[in-house]
Amino acid sequence: MAILTYNMHVSLDGFIENAAGSLDFSMPDEESHRFSNRQTEATAAFLFGRRLYDAMEEYWTDPARADGDEVEAEFAELYKATPRIVFSDTLDSVADGCRLVRSSDAVAEVRRLKRETEGTLAVGGAALAESLVDEIDQFEVILLPTILGGGKPYFPVGHHLDLALEEQRVFQASGWVYLRYSVSR
Repeated sequence: MAILTYNMHVSLDGFIENAAGSLDFSMPDEESHRFSNRQTEATAAFLFGRRLYDAMEEYWTDPARADGDEVEAEFAELYKATPRIVFSDTLDSVADGCRLVRSSDAVAEVRRLKRETEGTLAVGGAALAESLVDEIDQFEVILLPTILGGGKPYFPVGHHLDLALEEQRVFQASGWVYLRYSVSR
């Protein structure tokens, strides 16, 4: 049975994107990027909302990524090799290597995937995570030492969840902190 995890880069004040909708504040250094590459190797599928899919797909499937930095090139290859499921009610089609599921079917699809898949299903995007909050098994926070002062919050609004710390790691060069919490049910 798969584990559903919600993993995003988060500012110290709890936001995954700034007030303008940008993720630019969260560009990883080599150490944290290598860590993300190892996580991606263990990911059975990425589950994206539309906005994160648009950002990730355009960037990581760009052929220029293969010619760039070694760590980025590795991630690009891992990304393209990992099945990607896009939850959207507005898209009519998605790129090769991706599958489209209507947002209204998200909970049923995730329950099916959890039953039929081994490994980690990685949720990306706050709106999708909020719609799946009762299905999420663990929260992975990559905490960045920056304050945005506003934007889109990481944690679903209006939900009380008790969490247990399972893993932590500090990236010395950047000061980023990785925290993995399981949901206490």
